[in-house]
Amino acid sequence: QVQLVESGGGLVQSGDSLTLSCTASGRTINNYNMGWFRRAPGKEREFVAGIKWSGDVTIVTDSVKGRFAISRDNAKNTAYLQVNSLKPEDTAVYYCAGGVSVFTGQAMANSHMYRYWGQGTQVTVSS
Repeated sequence: QVQLVESGGGLVQSGDSLTLSCTASGRTINNYNMGWFRRAPGKEREFVAGIKWSGDVTIVTDSVKGRFAISRDNAKNTAYLQVNSLKPEDTAVYYCAGGVSVFTGQAMANSHMYRYWGQGTQVTVSS
C-alpha cells in the first residue's frame, strides 16, 4: 500500500510561483509513473502533468505548458510540480497520483492508470 501526501499549496497572487510536493510512504515509488491532476471549483478533475517512473519522459497539458513542470526524486520518494506564472484560472485542488504501468507518454494523462491518490493541496490564485 502506498500513501501519497501533497504539500506546498497556498494563497498566492497572479504571477507567483509554488512548488508542490508529493511524498510517498509505505512503499518505494521508483517504479511508479506519477501524475498531477487538479479540480477547479465546479469543474471536472483534469490532468495536469505526468512523469515516467524513470524520470526521462514527461508530459504536461497544453493549458500549462511553459509554466508548469513535473519532476521527481526517487531517492526521496517524492514527485514535484513546479507551478510558475500562476493565473486565477489555476485555482484548484491539486492531486498527485501514482501507478505502475508499461504505458507512458500521452497514456499518463489517463486517470485510470493511477492506483494511488493523495488528498490534495489547495492552490488559490488571486488577481
